[in-house]
Amino acid sequence: MELNKPAPKIPRSGPEREALQVKGQFWTPDWVAQAMVAYVALECDRIFDPAFGAGAFLRAAREIERELNKKLEFSGAEIDPQALSLARDNGIAEPDLAAIKKTDFLADPSIGPLQGIVANPPYLRHHRLSAERKARLKFMSRSFTGLNIDGRAGLHVYFLLRALQLLEKKGRLAFIMPSDTFEGVFAGGLWRWITSHYRLDAVITFHHDASPFPEVDTNPVIVLIENSAPAEEIWWAKIMPGTQKALKAWVRSGFSDLLASDITIRRRKVEEGTATGFSREPQIYSAQHKLGDFARVMRGIATGANDFFFLTRTRASDLKITPEFLVPAIGRTRDVPGAVIDHDLMKALEEKGRPTLLFSPDGRALPKFPAPVRKYLQEGEQRVINNKTLIATRNPWYKMETRSIPPILFAYLGRRRCRFILNKAGVVPLTCLMCIYPDNSDPVAVKSLWEILNHNETIEGLALVGKSYGSGAIKVEPRALERLPLPQELVAAAGLENRAQSEQMLLCFS
Repeated sequence: MELNKPAPKIPRSGPEREALQVKGQFWTPDWVAQAMVAYVALECDRIFDPAFGAGAFLRAAREIERELNKKLEFSGAEIDPQALSLARDNGIAEPDLAAIKKTDFLADPSIGPLQGIVANPPYLRHHRLSAERKARLKFMSRSFTGLNIDGRAGLHVYFLLRALQLLEKKGRLAFIMPSDTFEGVFAGGLWRWITSHYRLDAVITFHHDASPFPEVDTNPVIVLIENSAPAEEIWWAKIMPGTQKALKAWVRSGFSDLLASDITIRRRKVEEGTATGFSREPQIYSAQHKLGDFARVMRGIATGANDFFFLTRTRASDLKITPEFLVPAIGRTRDVPGAVIDHDLMKALEEKGRPTLLFSPDGRALPKFPAPVRKYLQEGEQRVINNKTLIATRNPWYKMETRSIPPILFAYLGRRRCRFILNKAGVVPLTCLMCIYPDNSDPVAVKSLWEILNHNETIEGLALVGKSYGSGAIKVEPRALERLPLPQELVAAAGLENRAQSEQMLLCFS
């Protein structure tokens, strides 16, 4: 049977794509699989794939065998019968399939030790894991590493830890995983542990226009690890458009810097990489000032039921809800096309029929509300709004979160350049935006900080503190945003630096 068929394509939409997302399955293209197998095969004769799928790494191993003139013994594990059927349909021979164990790699104690491992583990995010399975995986990882892996870690993280646990001395491992493995809240501790117990040889990242998975909303990263004494430096590479074919040659060369003109490669300190996140560009300098020096950041308001609490002006009027219980609000990022929210924009949204008012009851007893508000809250109980997950944690259920009006808003997820928004309309944001509260509320100082935040150099710095996704999208959490570097010359020019120093002196003498 023919092994040279191209890898199956990822459907853009529809039931087939949804099925892949539920299983976390996205097939590895040949040019990536061959580079990963080449790294392992340079030192290993036996290769194991813990998430065999459609057989991309077996196909790659057969090609690398010919290139290295070396026989490779290939085996693996796969839990999904449909994936094995697809492998068969794509030309994987029955003798090869016989070496693939139909089992759960994470739960089968008969697997291992393993000399060489290559994997594109399931990209299954934490919210798709049952509480029971998550608890088992966390226990397994804690028993091996002593770490309490954060509950937001996806299945791919546990695949990596289990593979490391089974890797023989001098054995090699090549994994391709989403960038959140290096950028999540658990990432720093995870990679400090890995790099203190294993030798991280190389990390390979991709420009979004050279991604192996162009239709998937994730930013992939390859890690190449040997079970040897840890090293202080690693090779770090970024594959740019048009340089994909150079990847395998560079890996096969033993990371020769003679190929530096073909792909972007650097030597990188492990200490710096674990602090910055290996999926990100190396941080050459430490910024003197960060956003947290001048402002605090909070998430927007989580209503728990926008269809009930977020109203159009017409709807609020029909319900006869008085202004006492209404707060001007923004509920989605695309309602703010520019870098400023003003009253003209809010009026235009109202004319389009967009919700612009947050229904914000306080915690008084239900009978103490005016009759129209009481009637609407009773309607909410009839609709069982009070039983929704987030709302059920409130006491009483209708008591809305509050925020003082933030002078600056931040669009924490997306590809847009205008991420920092000047709030001239006095609105509060729902969870689509974050609240930024400058320490100095003077309008001139607020405007200066906003201008610094929207400077190109500052915007580029978001990649240093955020989680990266497909097509250049970045997601930034509140505490991470407070670590956003601010260009020194801009801070000084705006006079913010002098104010920060003065406040620090006051603290010292207080």
